[in-house]
Amino acid sequence: MLLWRRYHYSLCTPQVMNLSGLIIIFLILALIGGMTLGLLDPTLGCLAHKYSLSKYSTFGIFVISGLTLRTKELGAALQAWPAGLFGLGSILLFTPFLAQFLVQIQFFPREFITGLAMFCCMPTTLSSGVTLTQLAGGNSALALAMTVISNLLGIMFVPLSLAKYIGTGAGVSLPTKELFRSLVNTLLVPLILGKVARETSKGIAEFVDGNRQGFSVLSAVLLSLVPWIQVSRSRSLLLSVKPKAFAIIVTIGVLLHLALLAFNATTLQVLSCLKQKEESVLTRKEYARAVILVASQKTLPVLVAVVEQLGGALGESGLLVIPCVAAHINQIIIDSILVNWWRQRDQRSTSAK
Repeated sequence: MLLWRRYHYSLCTPQVMNLSGLIIIFLILALIGGMTLGLLDPTLGCLAHKYSLSKYSTFGIFVISGLTLRTKELGAALQAWPAGLFGLGSILLFTPFLAQFLVQIQFFPREFITGLAMFCCMPTTLSSGVTLTQLAGGNSALALAMTVISNLLGIMFVPLSLAKYIGTGAGVSLPTKELFRSLVNTLLVPLILGKVARETSKGIAEFVDGNRQGFSVLSAVLLSLVPWIQVSRSRSLLLSVKPKAFAIIVTIGVLLHLALLAFNATTLQVLSCLKQKEESVLTRKEYARAVILVASQKTLPVLVAVVEQLGGALGESGLLVIPCVAAHINQIIIDSILVNWWRQRDQRSTSAK
């Protein structure tokens, strides 16, 4: 409760309270609301699962990503390629490497720790990383470029990381080819469709650009369907889990995110010191903040697409997803507090001048 009050204050200060901040709050409330609805009455959620609504919602999220993707924004990030390259390495190589240590933890239910390890193998978030970068005064073009590229490369890296770090340890042979094909259909195809629609129709592009906040809200609603469906179909199992287990797995998720923030911030600082040029992009705070935020977050829709494709190979789907929903919410709250601290520090620095 104390963390929520501090988080709510951090986004509701006059300096931060704008449409982007409101969308972040809406996203968190939507995710929590979806979980609550699934626990109270699982009937509709189970019906939605029967008709594979979560697959369509994930498809819709990436269509929106393609519709809102501006080519010029990606081009503007080229000058910061060293920072972006480090961010992609952190997202696709370093964090998945941590999964092999998580799976060594003895935990009940086993799916909780396995789900969190799978979460480590995912690319970065689709929208919250970019939004928080904008709020922090970071370079949103770099944040967007890392988001798009990591999710596209994730189609290849995610199946390989899961097979190497989780499948082997669990003694399970993962369907890597099928998983790759599923990610292409769920991520790449809708992203391309959205982008093609934007580039071939000026009217669509103008409509999307004029209603970007509305599309962000729609994306948040589609994302909230994920915990609603997963909690609904696994309600009986979730109610049998002890509250202590939830508290522990949430704490592990928080510590994991703090570790990623510390690693990315420290490594950027070390790399910037090794550079001979004073004006290295690694030393500029707008680029550093974009990398720290985006490279430390993990996406939920891709995880759900992977879990559904595995068909229970690593355990009950609902139990795999729930700790990741909590981790997704917590990373947004923690990063929002960090963003507010950065903004307050910038204001003090400006006032001192």
